[in-house]
Amino acid sequence: MKVEQISIFLENKSGRLADVSTVLAQGGINIRALSLADTTDFGILRLIVNDNEKAKQILKENGFTVGKTEVIAVEVADKPGGLAHILNIMKDKGINVEYMYAFVQKSGGNAIIIFRFDEIEKAIEALEGSGIRILKGEEVYSL
Repeated sequence: MKVEQISIFLENKSGRLADVSTVLAQGGINIRALSLADTTDFGILRLIVNDNEKAKQILKENGFTVGKTEVIAVEVADKPGGLAHILNIMKDKGINVEYMYAFVQKSGGNAIIIFRFDEIEKAIEALEGSGIRILKGEEVYSL
């Protein structure tokens, strides 16, 4: 039920994102989802890719600092209130959302939201108990 996400720590300067994407492209790595958070000096690029181990290896070989985090990919109705429904389940269970990002495959269907929770096992239990579909890693990597 968990999805492996890689995080790349980047200097906040021109061209660093291009460098990461070029290295991944040359390695045949497909980016499935991404999020970028930045400060004045550095950024954290969070990626879900089709081949985590290969991506981590080639990024490290090219001088990037790479970490790994477990997140959850949740299928959410792509309509007003879809996200609110998920967040209210977490609120009712006292589970904190550390961060999230989303992507939509096609309008009118379901969106997929990537969540990092402070209590991942408790979040999985709460979501499944509420009938929410959590995607397996393999499903997300192959989208």
